[in-house]
Amino acid sequence: MSTEKSFPYEDILHLPHHTSRTRTPMPMSDRAAQFSPFSALTGYDDAVTETARLTDEKTELNEEVLTMLNRKYQILAEHLGEEPEITITYFKPDERKSGGSYAVVEGVVRRLDPVEHTIVMKDGITIPMEDAVDLDGTIFREAYHQ
Repeated sequence: MSTEKSFPYEDILHLPHHTSRTRTPMPMSDRAAQFSPFSALTGYDDAVTETARLTDEKTELNEEVLTMLNRKYQILAEHLGEEPEITITYFKPDERKSGGSYAVVEGVVRRLDPVEHTIVMKDGITIPMEDAVDLDGTIFREAYHQ
């Protein structure tokens, strides 16, 4: 038998596997997790999802719809003391990309702010008047039937 090694670590190849006396062995499921794939491009999946998210473009309102909305604002201003409950459909711009979505909010109007051109709801929601596309409620139906 030769004293030279035929490959490195030959002298420890047949030694028994070390087992700690103070620590319990790691469960196989945890050992497997060490070798699971990782995301080398942190945030890439989020960026792809954000890019794929669709937004709507704001529709330009024609003169007829704008006239109707102005009349509804007048009716609303006349009935603010009655705390009218209305439904507002409006365009909500997206915070991250161009476009946005149409949203509907129901509630009591606290005030109309002519300086800021906003509708302030009793629950604190503020809607820019130029983003509103429809106002609906009992006060409007009653006003048109008089």
